[in-house]
Amino acid sequence: MQVIYAFYLNTVYLTNIKNTINIMRILSFYVLSLLTNLSMVWAQYTVENVSGVITTNTTRTNNKQYLLNGYVYVKNDATLTIEAGTIIKGDKASKGSLIITRGAKIMADGTPDLPIVFTSNQAVGSRNYGDWGGLIICGKARTNKAGGQGEVEGGVNNANGDALYGGTDDNDNSGILRYVRIEFPGIAFSDNNEINGLTLAGVGSQTVVDHVQVSYSGDDAFEFFGGTVNAKHLVALASWDDDFDTDFGYRGNIQFAVALRHPAIADQSGSNGFESDNDGSGTNNTPRTRPIFSNVTIAGPALDNGQATLNTNYKRAAHIRRASQCSIYNAIFFGFPTALLLDGTACENAAQNDSLQIKNSTFIATDPTKILTTVSGSSFNISNWYNAANNNNVTNTSVASQLLVDPQNLDAPNALPQTTSPVWGTANFVHSDLNNGFFEAVNYRGAFGTTDWTNTWASYHPQQEAYQTNTAVPNLLTTQQIQLYPNPATTQTQLILDIPQTMTLEIKLCSIDGRVLQNVVESQTISQGKQQFAIPTADLPNGFYIVQILANQQIQHSPLLIK
Repeated sequence: MQVIYAFYLNTVYLTNIKNTINIMRILSFYVLSLLTNLSMVWAQYTVENVSGVITTNTTRTNNKQYLLNGYVYVKNDATLTIEAGTIIKGDKASKGSLIITRGAKIMADGTPDLPIVFTSNQAVGSRNYGDWGGLIICGKARTNKAGGQGEVEGGVNNANGDALYGGTDDNDNSGILRYVRIEFPGIAFSDNNEINGLTLAGVGSQTVVDHVQVSYSGDDAFEFFGGTVNAKHLVALASWDDDFDTDFGYRGNIQFAVALRHPAIADQSGSNGFESDNDGSGTNNTPRTRPIFSNVTIAGPALDNGQATLNTNYKRAAHIRRASQCSIYNAIFFGFPTALLLDGTACENAAQNDSLQIKNSTFIATDPTKILTTVSGSSFNISNWYNAANNNNVTNTSVASQLLVDPQNLDAPNALPQTTSPVWGTANFVHSDLNNGFFEAVNYRGAFGTTDWTNTWASYHPQQEAYQTNTAVPNLLTTQQIQLYPNPATTQTQLILDIPQTMTLEIKLCSIDGRVLQNVVESQTISQGKQQFAIPTADLPNGFYIVQILANQQIQHSPLLIK
């Protein structure tokens, strides 16, 4: 109504305007203003090519797309900041990849409505596993590699030490990954030398990893090479190899993680939900690999009725081997030919000595002889250990028995438990592993309770995401949230904004032909809530003006009449 009212008033003053061109300009302005204020504003992305080395603090903004050409390194303690809603693509031919070296940081802090997306540069319908490299973060936390540091896989150039990870600082901080998607990554540089979707190598505990999805990775979805980084709300979708791979002394905590597999896609090396090693040779080198997992749902592709035709390379929901002490609490594993393989004397000894724990968890395989397994020739009674009364573990031959809504639906997965599901009330957080201030005590097994924390930010159809226009960044200020009063104005008007979330604002008063007359607000972070800005108008001649509002890179216009 504000726009219409201003337009009506302006018709009164049209008699004072002699030039027909001016009249047409005014009419065009109001038509444009009306359309702008009644609809969302979308901006076409420009694409900026990124290559080589980043050595100074750099920001990537959400009004552009970025294309990684070859291996891109952030080094010399520089910080790469990526705005919420930014889209970064990897070039296929050059195996575009992003490597955060030791001492550098990535600040990729998205939001539920504006996730940060790393994805393929291929067209809709043509994307595939391994379209680009992936995201590698190297930190200074301890590993059990010889000499305390390792060289990350995937062909990363180590001529200047850029591939090195590890050190002595378990509290190291490599930045933030929050509300981030990584789609179609994962390449084999050579045999047994791959880039995963997300590689966290020697990353320390001050780093934030929360709400991260890796989809259609050409190797592992998440791999942790040593370090102590903690993580929550992880999604692995249709991985090629393993969903969660932990080794070389990784000792972090992970809660609320879910994996969903495609029945036709698996790696010749053998695909698992969990794969955990102390190191590649199964030594007792310290620090020992001992991640603590709680509230995990691993959903393999095998169905209760056997209808799914599985790739023969599918192996185990969880494979704990090579002296790992991986511990699991309050979790559900199903949909693989074998549920659990406890592999090797060192792991068996750790289980007996309580340094490897599986408690309050459910493992399911349709073949009852493949739910709990050890390697051939082992005398370890895994059933007695797993089913000890104080462990409160469950085995089953039916996924349906857990009464999850639709956990194996690739198009629209829903692993929430129904109200009568046996997962309710069967979690427990009394063990000392879970009393470290990180874990949230909930009353259910698996990754989900009553809330699907993947809503809004995750995508289960990345093949269909257009990523051609700025659809990831909607206009954050609607017409209803913008008011100019009085309008028409004489000596002053007030711009009143009902700001839905903290955002960066620029406010300008412009002439009708776009010239900036006043910088009312210059790039300030403004808090949520009602905010008011005075715009002096006493020195301006009668006429028509534009109040331009730039909110998180999106522009809104509001017409103003001065008389």
